[in-house]
Amino acid sequence: MSFIQNMQAPTAHAGAASGLGLGAILVLALGTFAVGTDAFIVAAFLPMMAADLGVTPAVAGHSVTAFALAYAVLAPLIATLTTRVPRRTLLCAALALLGLANIGSALAMSMPWLIASRIAAAATAAAYTPNAGAVAAALVRPDFRARALAIVIGGLTVATALGVPLGRVASTMLSWRAALWAVGGVALLAAAGVRASLPRLGGAPAASLAERLRVLGRPAILKVLPLTVLGMAAAYVPYAYTVQVLQTLGTPEGAVTGMLLGYGLGAMAGNYLSGAGTDRHGARRVLLAAYLAMAAALGGLAWLAAAARPMQLAVAALMALWGASSWAQSPAQQHRLISAAPQHGALVVALNASAIYFGIALGTAIGGRLVDTGATAVLACGLVLALASWAYAMATCRGR
Repeated sequence: MSFIQNMQAPTAHAGAASGLGLGAILVLALGTFAVGTDAFIVAAFLPMMAADLGVTPAVAGHSVTAFALAYAVLAPLIATLTTRVPRRTLLCAALALLGLANIGSALAMSMPWLIASRIAAAATAAAYTPNAGAVAAALVRPDFRARALAIVIGGLTVATALGVPLGRVASTMLSWRAALWAVGGVALLAAAGVRASLPRLGGAPAASLAERLRVLGRPAILKVLPLTVLGMAAAYVPYAYTVQVLQTLGTPEGAVTGMLLGYGLGAMAGNYLSGAGTDRHGARRVLLAAYLAMAAALGGLAWLAAAARPMQLAVAALMALWGASSWAQSPAQQHRLISAAPQHGALVVALNASAIYFGIALGTAIGGRLVDTGATAVLACGLVLALASWAYAMATCRGR
C-alpha cells in the first residue's frame, strides 16, 4: 500500500523506460495480485485449515494476525536494510521467497510451522509491495506515472475481488493446501516475469531507520495514524472469520464464493469512489461517510445473525457495503497524511501502510477472542469500533 515509497530512487539505464510497454507494468501487477491474495486468502478456508491442523478457528486465525503484525513491524526495517539492493534483484527475490513461503504454508502440519511460514510471507510482501509501485513509476514517462501506479495497486484490489473467491473455489474443490500452492505458483511465475521484463535498476539513497521514523514526532501525523489503526481494526474484526459469519447467516455452502466476490467488488468500488470523493469533497466527508457505512453494514449483519433470518439478498448487499467502506479508508487517510507533511509524502504513506497492518492484526486478534461466542458478538464488536472510528474522525478531522 505504500506505493510511492522510494519513488524517485530507482533509475533505469538510459533509454530503458522509453522502450518499455505495458507488459512490464502488468507483470508487477501480477506480483501485487499474488501478495494481495496471499494476505487475504486465509479467510476463504479458515475453518477447513483449522480442522485439518486440529485447532479451533480462533487459534487458526492467529496466522492472519501474525502475517499482519509481521508486515507492520518489518516493513520499515526491510526498507532500511534493502535500500542499496538493486530493485530488479529485490523484486525477484521477494516474489520467489513469497512463493516458497506459501509452499511452506501449504505443507504445514502444525500451527508453529504455519505461523513461521506466514511471518516469512509477510516479510517478502513488505519487501515487494512498496518497491513494485516505485519501480513502475520510475519506468514510465511522467504523464503515464499515475496510470502505472493505478495498474500496480489494481493487483491488490483484483486480489480482493477475485483472488480470495478463487481461493475458496480451490479449497472447496481440492483443499486449502492446494489454494496456497496456487498462490505460491503465481508468485514464482511473477518472479520469472519480473526477471525477464525489467531492466537492471539501481538501489535507493541510503536512509536510516531513525530518519524514516522521525516524522512520527509531528503532532499532525500522530493525530491521523491512530484513525488508520482503529478503522482497519473495525473492518477486520470479522474478516478472517467471514466463512463462519456467513454460515451463521444461513448462507448455503455454494453461495459463499459469491458473497466473497461481492465483498471484493465492493472493495474495488469503495477504493475508487474514495479517491474521487476525496478530490471533490475532501477527506473528512469521505471518512465520516465510510465509517457510517461500515457501521450500517456490520450492524445489519449482526442483526441478521442475532435474528437468525436467512435473508441472502440483504446479506449480499451488506457484504458489498462492508467491502466498500473498508477499502474507502486508505485513499482519504493517505490524502490527510500527505497534506500534513507534503515534503515527506513517500514516508508518511509507508507509515500509513504499517498502521493499516497493525489495525488488521488488532482486529483479527479481537475477532479471534470473540469468534467462539458467535458471529453476532464478532460483528457487534466491529460495529462498535466503526462508530468509535466515526467519533474519532469527527473530533480530529478539520476542514474538508
